[in-house]
Amino acid sequence: MRKSKWSLLYKIPLALIALSVLWVLVLKWVPVWLTPLMISRSIEYRSDDRFRTQKRWRRIEQISPELAKAVIAGEDNRFFIHKGFDWEEIDNAIEEHRRGGRRRGASTISQQTAKNVFLLPSKTWVRKAFEAYFTVLIELIWGKERILEVYLNVAEMGLGIYGAEAAAKAHFGVTAAKLSRHQSCLITACLPNPIARNASNPGPYTRSRASDISNLIPKLAFPEWLR
Repeated sequence: MRKSKWSLLYKIPLALIALSVLWVLVLKWVPVWLTPLMISRSIEYRSDDRFRTQKRWRRIEQISPELAKAVIAGEDNRFFIHKGFDWEEIDNAIEEHRRGGRRRGASTISQQTAKNVFLLPSKTWVRKAFEAYFTVLIELIWGKERILEVYLNVAEMGLGIYGAEAAAKAHFGVTAAKLSRHQSCLITACLPNPIARNASNPGPYTRSRASDISNLIPKLAFPEWLR
């Protein structure tokens, strides 16, 4: 009996790890139609008659490269260099907080994708641990192009608006493939707080931030498939 209990102690974790790896492996090819954040927002705004979820999956070839470049410039400059975690940015954030500066995030696109696809929105250390775990898995199994494709399809880009196609239609009345650099930079400038900010009606900060992102894009190196 005692041996059976000890056996469960390692069999259950191993089974959970195997299931999580299988989950990530399946999503390497299958579109992500629903995320925990979408469910959470639907519950949060269930009494708001104006709320509706807008989302449509698009392959990365059907999304303007300008949006991909903009999110990298605005959210994760070293996306193609790091292995999921930008330790330089993490060190900078820790140092700034230690000096009493504003608390700022240092999450990479890989971390944000792992959080959006696999986890409920929360700020607990347990969630951060699972985020790190799934970040490692998607870096190993998906690779950069798939991570970026999923991110561009599931990121919250307005209230009830998820992904490039929904954002392009809702904010500018175009398809994701037709987004210009300026429009892409406005969408990206709203990403840290997409519910409070509006890409189609930007305030002074959003316009300024979009301009900074646009100016940074030519200074970054991108792979051939994004050119």
